[in-house]
Amino acid sequence: MDTLTLRRPDDWHLHLRDDDMLRLVAPQSAHFARAIVMPNLVPPVVTGAEAAAYRDRIQAAGFARPLMTLYLTEATDPADVVAAHAAGVITAVKLYPAGATTNSASGVRDFDKVRPVLTAMEEAGIPLCIHGEVTDRDIDIFDREATFIDRTLTPLRRAHPALKITLEHVTTAEAVDFVQGNDNTGATITVQHLMANRNDMLAGGMRPHFYCLPILKRDTHQARLRQVATNGDTRFFLGTDSAPHPTHAKEATCCAAGCFTAPHALSCLAHVFEEEGALDRLEGFVSLHGPAHYGLAPNEDRITLTRGAALSLPDRIEGHGQTVTLFDPGHPLHWHVT
Repeated sequence: MDTLTLRRPDDWHLHLRDDDMLRLVAPQSAHFARAIVMPNLVPPVVTGAEAAAYRDRIQAAGFARPLMTLYLTEATDPADVVAAHAAGVITAVKLYPAGATTNSASGVRDFDKVRPVLTAMEEAGIPLCIHGEVTDRDIDIFDREATFIDRTLTPLRRAHPALKITLEHVTTAEAVDFVQGNDNTGATITVQHLMANRNDMLAGGMRPHFYCLPILKRDTHQARLRQVATNGDTRFFLGTDSAPHPTHAKEATCCAAGCFTAPHALSCLAHVFEEEGALDRLEGFVSLHGPAHYGLAPNEDRITLTRGAALSLPDRIEGHGQTVTLFDPGHPLHWHVT
C-alpha cells in the first residue's frame, strides 16, 4: 500500500503553551482538525472565562478548532465547570496529581477535596482526563502509573461509575488492562510510546528528547501498546501529548519532560502501523475512536498519506524568539501527508 486516504485526524492530547511559543507551535498541528488542549499554563486555566480567553489566543495563533479543558484544582467551582461545558466553552476537565509533570504544582493532592466537582461532572456528562501517576518519591518512576491505578484510579472509578474517563498517555500493560476492564473508560496513546522504549532513551547515553512523563517503559509494555493501538480496539486512540519546550530546556542538566511530535506525528504513526501490518486500522486510531469516546462526529474532510522517499524534516523549528527540537525516532520515515 503506497497511498492511504483517511478522515482528517484529531489529536486528543496536545500542549500548545502560550505567547511566543504558542505562535510558533500552533501551526505545526495543521494536519489535525481538532485537538484537546491541555490547560497547564502558568498560571493554569482554571475557569470557564480563562478557557474562553485561551481559546481565542490559540485561534489567533493559527489553530482553528481547539477543544478546551479546565485544570482541576482543589478550589475548582463545580458550577463554573458545568456552566462552561453547557456553553460549549470546554470539552473536558484535566486532573493532574500535584507535581506529576510540567506545570502541575497546582494539581490535586487530596482527592476527597475534588469529589464535589467529580460528582457534578458525572451528573452533567463532562469527561475527565487524567494524568495517571503517583508522585511519591519512594515509588520508582517506572512504577508510578501502575501504582496510581491501584491506589487512586480504581477507587475513583468505583466511586464514580458513570463518569467518562480518559486515561491519558498510557504506558503500561497495567493501564491497558484497566481500560479494557472498565466501562466509560478510554485511553490516549502517544507517538513516542509506540515508537520507543526506555532502551532507546537510555542505552548508550541519555537522549533528552526522548524524556517525557510518564517515562518510556520496557519493550514489553511498548509491545502491548502497539497491539491495542493497531488491533482496532475502539477504547484506544491518538493523543500525541506533543509537548514543546525550548531546546535549551531539553538539553539541560535537569531536562524538561516532553516530546515535540506534532509536525510529523502522522508519518510516525503510519510507520508503526505499517510495521504491524495494520495500515487499514490507522484511520480508526487517529480519526474515529476518539470522536466516538467524546460523543462527537468524525471529521468529514480527508487527508492522504503517500509512501515515498525518506521524509526530510528539520532538526528544529524556530520563530518568535523560540527554538524547539523535534522528536527523532532514529530511523527514516517514508509516509508524507499530502
